This record gives sequence, C-alpha cells and structure tokens, in this order.
Amino acid sequence: MILLAIETSCDETAAAVVRDGRDILSSVISSQIAIHAAYGGVVPEIASRKHLESLAPVVNQALRDAGVGMEALEGVAVTRGPGLSGALLVGFSAAKAIAAARKIPFVGVHHIEGHLFATFLEQEVPFPFLALVVSGGHTHLYHVEGFGNYTTLGRTIDDAAGEAYDKSAKIMGMPYPGGALIDRMARNGNPDTIRFPRPLLHDGTLNFSFSGLKTAVLQQVAKSPVAIPSQAADDLCASFQEAVCHVLAAKTEAAIRQTGATRLVVAGGVACNSGLRSRMASLCRRLGVELSIPPPSLCGDNAAMLAVPGDYYLSHGVVSPQSLDVTATWNMDSIKETLL
Repeated sequence: MILLAIETSCDETAAAVVRDGRDILSSVISSQIAIHAAYGGVVPEIASRKHLESLAPVVNQALRDAGVGMEALEGVAVTRGPGLSGALLVGFSAAKAIAAARKIPFVGVHHIEGHLFATFLEQEVPFPFLALVVSGGHTHLYHVEGFGNYTTLGRTIDDAAGEAYDKSAKIMGMPYPGGALIDRMARNGNPDTIRFPRPLLHDGTLNFSFSGLKTAVLQQVAKSPVAIPSQAADDLCASFQEAVCHVLAAKTEAAIRQTGATRLVVAGGVACNSGLRSRMASLCRRLGVELSIPPPSLCGDNAAMLAVPGDYYLSHGVVSPQSLDVTATWNMDSIKETLL
C-alpha cells in the first residue's frame, strides 16, 4: 500500500509518502519555529493559518519527492488528535478531501501512537514492549501489546519534560525553543554544580511532574543570574538536565521491573536529547533490556511515523468515516474501543 500521511497537530506542517508502512518514499516538514519564536511559544491561531498556507505545497512536494502522483495513493493517514483543534482541522479536512476525491480510505491516527511506532521505520520491535514518550506536551509510560492495545502506566501530572525544557530555557534568557540549546550547553557543564529537586521520584507511582523543577530553575536564576554564554550557564543547564534525566530513567527502570519488559522504546521530540539517549542506553545495558530509539529525524513531529499504524489499520479494514471529527484530547487506553 502506498500511503499519504499528513501531520498538523501543532506547529509543524508535514506530509510523507510511505510504502507498506515501513518504506519512506518521501518526508517533508515545514517548521513554524521562526514565526512563533517572537512570542516565546506556539500561538494556536497563527499555527492554524500557517498550516493553511503550507499544507498544499508540502503535500505536493512530498508527492514529487516520492515520484508518484495522486493516482498512485491507496490510502491516507492523518493525525486526528491530540493537539491544537484549529491546527488539527487543517490536516484532517485535507485528508478527508483527498480520500473522497480519490475514492480511497483514510484513517485518523493518534499523534502519540505515531511516535510510538516511529522506530518501526528503521527496525521493527516485537510486541510487547515498554514505551517512554517524551515531548513538549507528553511524558508518558505505556505498556504496548500491539497496534491499538496500550496501557498507560504513568503520565505527567503537570508540565511535560519538553515543556519544562523550553520554559526553563526562557527563564535563562535563551531563544525559543530552548530545549536543544540546553542539551548542547549541558555537554560542557558540571551536572553536580546545583542539586535540583527530583519531583515524584519516591512517590511510589510511575507518574511525572516537572513544574516544580521549572520553579527551582526560576529561583536559582533569581538568586544567581547567569550570562549566556558562560561556564555558569553550562553548569546550570547540565544540572537541570541531570535532574530531568534522573527522574525519567528512575521511573522507566521502575516500570521495567514492574512489567518485566525486555524491550524499551523511547520516542518523542525529547528523545533527540543526547543526555537522555545516553542515560537510557546505560540503563538498558545494566538491566539487559533491548533499547530502540528513532533517529533524530523521526523523533520530532513528522508525518512518516503516522504511516506505520495507519498502514496497519487500513490493511485490517479499519477505515475512518467522513463524518469523523478531530479531538484535542484523546486517551491512548481507549483507542482499541474507539478506533477498532
């Protein structure tokens, strides 16, 4: 099956053409970072308007790069949710229109489900496996038993890890988005300089909380302002990153021991973080667990990742009706009931 995939859940307009849910023929992403940087974060209305401007050129470029025309498409996969409602509507409406015009099936895919299976575009992971999804809006631990069969083991109760990175970077005076810059600066810093709190580390659950850590950064900067660049700034970034990675690794280890998992997938935009990748590699070596992390190009929001579950669903007769609408919130645990 040659599938067109479309992603517009937040501030990336993306389209990809994928064969059989594994072979990426093309992947095009149009970023809005430069536009939203002036506001220090994503402005939903602006994001929606930019999706409207960018989607047709991005889809056309994806088709050209893949060397196929609309007539070659056999299905469409698109992000249905969660995300910004206005942004989601742009991609979802386009997907339904293409499917109706070409008389081909389409399926609405959960955004996080796409992240879960991004690694399948490089190497398939046997079920069951444990998954840590870390992004700007999500920090979740899932037990994955198959497509559409997920159990949430832990989740963020306030700020997600990626959100804490970007907000902390803003507090330090860095440009938006600052998460990647914190990671780069942390490589030159001493992670033991500042002992930041480890939220919920010993609460007996697999849940996460990073709002208190962000507040601790605010208090530290107010007490001891740092210039960027400087060694003090590098040390601050390294100490912050150490706290985040410590909590993520500790909760993941607890989940591995609780479930007896022998395979771990780490996905989402923060999976690009070098500190997290290193910490998870060390954890899995110590526990004898097989680790799978997508390459950086597939960690952030992209459309190709949607083709993995999309191809599975369409191949098994799961087709979304034209009457289906987007959903800003969507519980992964309910996918089996609501989609299958």
